Parts: sequence; C-alpha cells; structure tokens
Amino acid sequence: MKWPLEPVRLMFVLKSVWGFFAVFQGCFVFKPTTKKRRLSEKKAHDFRSTSDDSEDTELRFVTCQSLWNQVKSETQRIQEDLNKQLLENLVSFLSRSHSDFQEKTTEWTCRMKFREIPTAALVLGVNVTDHDLTFRGLSDVLQDNITPYVALLEAKDCPGIKNLMQKLMGQLMNCDIDVDSLEDENCVQVSQNKIRCSMSSLTSWYESVTKKTDSETPSKKRNSSSRHWQSPPVVVIFKDMESFTTKVLQDFIVISSQHIHELPLVLIFGIATSPMIIHRLLPHSVSSLLCIELFQSLSCKEHLSTIIDKLLLTSRFPFKLGEKVLQVLINIFLYHDFSVQNFIKGFQLCIVEHFYSQPLSVLCCQLADIKKRAYSLSHEQCENIRRLPSFRRYVEKQESGKQVALLTNDCFLKEETEKLLEDLHVYHENYVSILRCLHVFTSSLPKYPLGKQIRELHCACLENRVWETKEYESSLQLARMLNKTDLVTMLQQCVEILMSSSGKEFDKAAEKLKEFLTQFQNLEVAEASQERDVSVSSQKELQKKTDLYHLQKTLLELKESRRSKKLTKFEMLRFEVVDYIDSLVRKYLVPADDRTLHEIVYFNTTTVLRGHLNAAPRTALHTALNNPHWYLKNQALKCDGGGISNKAPDICIVYKLHLECGRLINLVDWLEAFSTVVTAAEEPNADAASSDQVDDTIHARFIRAVSELELLGFIKPSKQKTDHVARLTWGGC
Repeated sequence: MKWPLEPVRLMFVLKSVWGFFAVFQGCFVFKPTTKKRRLSEKKAHDFRSTSDDSEDTELRFVTCQSLWNQVKSETQRIQEDLNKQLLENLVSFLSRSHSDFQEKTTEWTCRMKFREIPTAALVLGVNVTDHDLTFRGLSDVLQDNITPYVALLEAKDCPGIKNLMQKLMGQLMNCDIDVDSLEDENCVQVSQNKIRCSMSSLTSWYESVTKKTDSETPSKKRNSSSRHWQSPPVVVIFKDMESFTTKVLQDFIVISSQHIHELPLVLIFGIATSPMIIHRLLPHSVSSLLCIELFQSLSCKEHLSTIIDKLLLTSRFPFKLGEKVLQVLINIFLYHDFSVQNFIKGFQLCIVEHFYSQPLSVLCCQLADIKKRAYSLSHEQCENIRRLPSFRRYVEKQESGKQVALLTNDCFLKEETEKLLEDLHVYHENYVSILRCLHVFTSSLPKYPLGKQIRELHCACLENRVWETKEYESSLQLARMLNKTDLVTMLQQCVEILMSSSGKEFDKAAEKLKEFLTQFQNLEVAEASQERDVSVSSQKELQKKTDLYHLQKTLLELKESRRSKKLTKFEMLRFEVVDYIDSLVRKYLVPADDRTLHEIVYFNTTTVLRGHLNAAPRTALHTALNNPHWYLKNQALKCDGGGISNKAPDICIVYKLHLECGRLINLVDWLEAFSTVVTAAEEPNADAASSDQVDDTIHARFIRAVSELELLGFIKPSKQKTDHVARLTWGGC
C-alpha cells in the first residue's frame, strides 16, 4: 500500500511566547510552504502591511516602538540601580582577596597554609530566569574594573571535571572549544597550539600572561591594564550551583586548593535556594577549603514593587495597564516563577497588543504631542472615538446642543478630544500622588486591610471605588486610633509627596497638611499646661471635702465624667486629618474606567494576554491528536460524525482508537483496529506478497505510533498482562 500523503510525523514542540514562558502546545511539523509563516511573524507583518487601509498605522508602529525602547531602557536603569549595592559589595570582596594575594600579607599566607579559596556565596532567590542579567552585569563590572579573567560556568555544560576545565580554560584564554571535534578530550586548541586542560597548565598560562604584562614598557602597560589590578585574580562564577554534581564540585575545589599559592583564584557560587546547599553538596573536608562570605540580593517581591512603582505609577509613560490585566501579570509572578524579567516582557507584550488592536492608540502619546495628533485625526478615527463606551456616557451627560456638535462636527470633536486627553493626563498625575499618600497611611496600619504593598492598593483603586469597600472603612477606623507620633510622621511624608508632585492642585492640600502639623505642635504645649491645672484643681477639691459622704460623691462624679468623656482636642484634630485624607481619596482616586477616553491608554483585554501566557497543554494535545486538520490546515483529514480518516497521521489514528478502550488495552486488538483503518481504502484484489509486505509495514508504523503515545504519557506498560497497556488519561477537554 502506498501512503497517500507525504511522510507526515506528528511532533510536539516547546513554544516560547516572546522569549517568555516555555509552554507545551501541540502542533504538527510538516514540509512548509511559502504561503505559511508563524503567527508572530504574521502579526508583525500585518501590523505594518495595513498602511494602505489606515493612514495612521505607521505612526502607531513608530509610537509603539518608541514606547517599547523607553520601557526597555528604563527597566535596565532600574535593575542596574537595584543591583548596584550588591555589585559594589562583590567588587570590594574581590579587591580585598586580590590585595591579599598581591601584597602577600599574613592573611593570604594563612590561606595558603590551609589552602583556602576565597568564595562568595551569592544568594539570588528562586527567580532563576532573572539570574542571567545579574551575572552579566557582574561579569561586565569585574572585567571593567578588576580583572579580565572571568569565567561563567553552567551545570549543563559541565557534566564532568574534564568538561569543566575545558570550558574554564576556553573562556579565560578567549578561544572557542568544541568538545566533540577535539581528538584529545584533555586538550584545548589555542593559537594552533594544544594546551592540556589541567590546573597546572592554567597556572603556567596565568604566570606567562602576567609576566608578559609586567615586562611591557610603562606607557604601554599603563594603556593596556590601567583599568585592572596588577596580577588580577581569576574569577570563576558557578551560575547554578545546585545543578552541579557533587563530584564535579569536589574535584574542582580540591584541585584548585592545591594551586592557590600560585593562582589567585576566587569562586562565586550562584545560589537560588539557601546557603546551606553548600554544606549539603560538599562534605566538611571539601567545604573547609573555602573561605566563604555571604551576599544577599534584593528579594524578587521588592524588585517587582520597584518596577511597578517606576513603570506604572508614573506619568512618564502614557500607556497604562487595566486592573484585570495587571492582576494576571502579578498572579503569574506570584504563583509561577517570581521572575521580574517575565513580568517586564509581559508588560511589553501588552504594549504591542494594545497598539496592534486599538486603532485609536495613536493618541496614546506624551502630553506635548496630544494637540498635534488630535487635530490630525481622520473622519474614520473620529467615528471610532464616538463608538467608545466611555465617550458615549460622556455625551449623554452633556446638553442637547453640545451632544449634536460632538456627534456631527469633527472639528469640535477634535477640540474636545484634546481637552479630555489632557484631563486624563492630569488625572494620572493627581492619582499617583494621592495613591502614595494613602499608601503612607495604610502601610503603617497593623492589619494591612488594603495590603502592605502599593501594587495591592493600586489594584484595589483600579477595580472599583475604593472608599466603598469594607477594607477601606476598616483602614479609616484604624487610622482614627493612631498615636500622635505616627500621625505626625505620616503627615510629614504626605507633605513631601505633594510638594514634589507636578500637580498644580496640590498647593492648597500641602498647605492644609502643614496647618495640621502646626496645630499638633501647639497642642502639645496646651495639653501639658491643661493637665497640670486639672491635677491641681482635683487635689484641692479632695482636700476641701474630707467627710466620707462628700468624698464618695466626688469620686462617683469623676467616674461618671470619665464614662461620658468628651473628645480631646487631639482626638478631634486626628478625626479632621483622617477626614481630610478621605476627601482627597474620594476626589482623586476615581477608577480609571470612569474617566472618558480611558480605552485609548488602558489595556484591558485579559483574554488575549491569557492566551499568550497561560499554557493549556492538555487542550492543545487533544486538539492536535483528535483534529489534526486544525494544525495541518488540510481539510482532507477532517472527519464528521466521529469517524477516523485513514489519511491521518498514525499517532492520531492510534489516539482515537485508544479513546474507545477501557482501562487496559489489548495490543493485538489495537493493532487489528489500526490495520483496518489504514487499509480501508485499499483495493480488494491485492496479491499475497504485497499483503505480507503491507502487514510488516503497518506493524512497524503501529509500534512507532504506540511508542510516541507512551512518550507523551497517555499509556504505560501493564504488569498484570504482558500483551496489554494501561490507559492513563480520562475525560474530555
């Protein structure tokens, strides 16, 4: 029997969304045609190829690209600032280790005696995908300021000590090593000379390099190594220490310790879990050869809070995330990988999707460009503005004459659009300032009703009117019980926030808060004198009436006055402060959905984002195996009524047949059913020789399809019966 289609084999590949999440998604790999291309390439092409239909497409693309570059540069700057202190501490540690070796001090002599290797244990956290950026920054800083000899090693490249030494020497000597192409696995090719991969060879190479540098003329030496130390250390960075095998680490440390008096070696262990992993991987006899100093990086949650504060809670970037979209990204961060890099890439993905799907995103620009772009709107774009739900609500609130002008006059609409977008920009500036002031109060409360982090408060304000929630009422009640010291400190912080804000409306608010601070200061003096007067008068009253009746009556009056105690001046002033903050919240923290034209700058499409980021491997696998035409784009494979096409790939036929079976599947019956489906289109008058050949071919194809199904986890061999397999999956998708 001749196979009716070209050789088609079903495979499942790892798909990466924007270099972001590696997720399983079913797809068929077959001979490509010129008409087909990947979805991401098609979207990028469509983004720019629609310029004939819409004249603003090119401007949208340029705006999106500009915003993307701004976000990228800002995130790099933020991460450099966050890692600055850590890198400075590491550089200081390496400098101390190097100076000890260079000056041959007593400390280095002691280390030589005990063969201790200076080691930095760098705890970076479980967000492994963010470690590469930190190590790249560390490598660049070391090569710029300390030493040119820095090697970055990964466990996947170092299964044995030979591989580790090859990688180490290859990076230090600036030569590429292909282990498979080497005739001698113990040697590396350097300048057409083979050098044996050993610590002795590395030591000899280091001595020759440093002597060559020392023998250069002073001027040339000053130009070539002015950035580096004399006799610079050799830094070896283990990026993922937990993944290295124990034997490889032990052998390398023991060998290195024997040459520490000749080679200024410094180790840096990248640790994702806990520093105790060093002692779990290494026995005491090996760990005692290390002089370990611990370094802790900033936690990933604090890192994320800084990113949200600098990217989202700012008026620098006109693009904003809606509450649901932001919550999706935060949930992925908290419940999947703790990766700040993936959060940033998700934010960038939202930018692309917003500018691709929203025709009016051309107006998502800086304040200075709003007027120019608003007046350049076409009639079609004006109609798109009139279709926005927020704009419809705005029109309904206007008088009849203005309603007609907004719906019929494009020039009047452009002027109104400019005003509304400027108001939206002012709203963002005011929103961020008051949000920070509210966070000052809520973050100091004992139970954190609105959350401790500002991102939690931001999500609550975006979701609905925060002052209508129970958490907000609880926060106000707790704020009304704050002591004077905490309240004064919070007011001072709020004054600083409002004074640094660019909003012009906060001058009066800042002056009002300063008045509250002045009243608190005056209140301290008044309360002190009042307490002295009350204590003196009460003592005189008690001294006048010495008989038992009047004394008892006076004590009862004092007790009753305490029960029906009136509010003190401090308590009244505290209520005024809390009420004033509440009025600012009600005025400026209105949800973004209530603002007109918020659709232009806010991205709220969670379904598209979830489709890109949230993996659904079970559904994708079932669709690929049950409906192969969905991915192959071949209608000949489509079967109606639950039938099985003999033109489908073998694994699809086997998969559909296995769905009809119970817990145990008889391989003989399965093979017969498979043969029946495959040979359904054969001619009845076939000779015996060809029949035997077909049987052997079908048998081989069946075995291969069953093996692939077992590899995917749908079946497994059964111990009960040797000629049966057990089914592992149940139910539909």
